[in-house]
Amino acid sequence: MSISPIRGPYPNTRMRRLRARDFSRRLMREHHLSADDLILPLFAIEGRGETQKVASMPGVERLTVDLLAKKAKELVKLGIPAVALFPVVDPAQKSEDARAAYDKDGLAQRAVRTLKDAAPDLGVITDVALDPFTSHGQDGLMDQSGYIVNDDTVEVLVQQALSHAKAGADVVAPSDMMDGRIGAIRNALEQDGHVNTLIMSYAAKYASAYYGPFRDAVGSAGNLKGGSKASYQMDPANGDEALHECALDLAEGADMIMVKPGMPYLDVVTRVKRELMVPTFAYQVSGEYAMHCAAFENGWLAREAVILESLLSFKRAGADGILTYFAEEAARLLDR
Repeated sequence: MSISPIRGPYPNTRMRRLRARDFSRRLMREHHLSADDLILPLFAIEGRGETQKVASMPGVERLTVDLLAKKAKELVKLGIPAVALFPVVDPAQKSEDARAAYDKDGLAQRAVRTLKDAAPDLGVITDVALDPFTSHGQDGLMDQSGYIVNDDTVEVLVQQALSHAKAGADVVAPSDMMDGRIGAIRNALEQDGHVNTLIMSYAAKYASAYYGPFRDAVGSAGNLKGGSKASYQMDPANGDEALHECALDLAEGADMIMVKPGMPYLDVVTRVKRELMVPTFAYQVSGEYAMHCAAFENGWLAREAVILESLLSFKRAGADGILTYFAEEAARLLDR
């Protein structure tokens, strides 16, 4: 951006004049954060009336489906428009072919139905990926050499996405990073009559070190055993590649783009929004959340101010919405 010489030099122009009073700071504020911008990730577990703390994510709990319903009603009152659902699958249900991923009576599918019954106006976003369901913890099917195969994985992802849509999911969100899966899912949704089911594509999902606490939360870390996802998730060094990934997914039928992780990749968020001009979302991932919480607990950062500032940075970068574990707390702070 080039600055045209419209303003005169100091003292004709004093930039601090507009910052001197509260009313003028509010009038000139370029970006605003509201509950409308927030999406809360939720972890579903089997059972009834049970919660499980996630040790590496202070304040985050896994919830049984009945408690998810109660939570959904609370979120609607706070004005949060949507949740992102992640199932925590029993190890006995995991397999090499991830067949539990598309079970119509699986945990994710039952949770979707319960959430929609409890809070019909709350948007439900489902994760389309196989890592919670594979015995090896990878996001796709694995061949004998350990390579994650693309096309066979896409076939399973299509079945998974369809099962979510049939259960009532408003948005299916493929986070697997397989090539061609958006087009395949879009075609299947159209053919099955789910013409208004949205696709939020994790088009720019990086092979990041920030995902550790999330993998603990969904129980895939033990299966992954330190394995790499670099053969399908993006290289953190690349920015142009992200634009290509996003453009391809949009051409295949994605309605929205997700950039993940969030704060370390705000430059990518800005480029996607400015260059492609599409609904753009970002995920303040588990590692970002855990780092903030560690600083709060040690008294190194002011919790409330930093939560809101961190989320506002996403809006400034161009994000239309933010997946964040702080969503519920932030909504309460914004409602004061």
